[in-house]
Amino acid sequence: MKNRQTLPLVPILALASLLIKITGSSSPQPVLTGPDMAYLGSRMSFRCRVPESSTPITYKLMKDGSVLMAMDADLHGDQSASFPMKVAAASEGSYHCEATAGGNTGVSNSIRLSVVTPASDTRVTSDPSPPSAYEGSRIVLSCDVKTGSHLSFSWFFNGKEVTSSTSTFFHLTGNKLVMERATAEHAGNYLCMAWSMVQNMRRISSSTEVQVTVKVYVSKPKISFSIFKEGASYRGNVTCWSPRGSPPVNFSLSLDDKEVGSVTATESLAAWFHVAMVPGLDMGVARCRATTELQELMSEPLTLEVVPVGGDVKVEVEYLYNAESKLAAARLSCQVSRGTFPDITWLLNDSVLHSASHTDSHLQPIPPPFALTDRRRTLVLSKVSPEESGYYRCRARDSYDQSGPWIQSAAELVRVTDRILYCTPPTTSCTETPPKFSRTTVEVLSLAFSCFVFLMLAVGSACLYNRSDRDQAHVHNAPTNSEAFPLSDLTSQSGN
Repeated sequence: MKNRQTLPLVPILALASLLIKITGSSSPQPVLTGPDMAYLGSRMSFRCRVPESSTPITYKLMKDGSVLMAMDADLHGDQSASFPMKVAAASEGSYHCEATAGGNTGVSNSIRLSVVTPASDTRVTSDPSPPSAYEGSRIVLSCDVKTGSHLSFSWFFNGKEVTSSTSTFFHLTGNKLVMERATAEHAGNYLCMAWSMVQNMRRISSSTEVQVTVKVYVSKPKISFSIFKEGASYRGNVTCWSPRGSPPVNFSLSLDDKEVGSVTATESLAAWFHVAMVPGLDMGVARCRATTELQELMSEPLTLEVVPVGGDVKVEVEYLYNAESKLAAARLSCQVSRGTFPDITWLLNDSVLHSASHTDSHLQPIPPPFALTDRRRTLVLSKVSPEESGYYRCRARDSYDQSGPWIQSAAELVRVTDRILYCTPPTTSCTETPPKFSRTTVEVLSLAFSCFVFLMLAVGSACLYNRSDRDQAHVHNAPTNSEAFPLSDLTSQSGN
């Protein structure tokens, strides 16, 4: 009974299997080829083909599963179908083709088409804006575009490309260039490029250059002053300046805590103020204030008092020797008892020494054999020869009054020969400097002195030893009773 029910199913199953094989072998297997990226506005095409087909085929290009884009027919069955198109923004999507042959339809693979919009109107924006910040601040530059997709970005600093591998001063992320802690080295010109790549074709949009300024914090201001004569009166020129910082800086001057002037320095770090001055009088205590958008600093106080030149003026001479104990130079100092702004002049044999170079017979400049330093307070004779011998003087007067009287020092005779003589004015005599001993002579004298000291110590020790023996002998012979010889008796005996 069981076998009777099974036998009729066998022919049915065999027929079904045969139909499935016939159906599968007759369905076309199309293949779709084409780009997956295309520039907006460009032309491209998809191709659909059924390999090894000999029957007529109808092709359909479908988008996003069900949208018919185009149809084509291959009457011979050995050619592919081409579907050209101009790329628009709406062209983006998923494409496949369907091939129908002998009433059977096959579906191809899918291709996802991305529409690439080239960059345009590229520009650099910054945070903060404008791109100016103090050292240590965070600065972020962004490469922005008006239109564009699928973009990459390149940055250039002072004409050189910035990359993460070649620069430790920057951090690149997306379309941004980040300076976490800006320094003066970050200041300069920046530009960016936005670009895209499709099938080895690159399209670039470049920005204009943007200048980044990194401002330096202003250091504590300093103050100084000078004086000049204006007609019959005197004026003081007070200078306020900072050694470090970035302009603009506002400098103001206060006198006895009252502001008397204010100047904004836009191209430098200094400002000048004029005040009334009277030599010999205390005109008050001045201070400078430096102000920026973030800082306000005060200088140290400075008393505006000008002491006129007066008192004694004298010359001090110092000879300088090299490592071989040979005379190398002479240094003369002009000592002025008092005076805030002395104008000092040097004289040799009552002729003024001029520091300007002169020319020889071949019109070659010859520098003078001396140098003036410390506002001409010090005269250095760099060439020591008999030609520089003579009487040297210095004189001083107030630098702000060229009609004022000179105060002159006594003459100091500097005589340079094989032996150096220290002389003062002609009324006194010269004394020879102690002779210079060679190293060998000094060593011999040191050795002789050491032997002499050792001999004296030996003789002294022997004398002390002999005296000690006599004292001990005297003690042994003396009576044990200390009162056996009263002091009076001893005195009388010594008198005998």
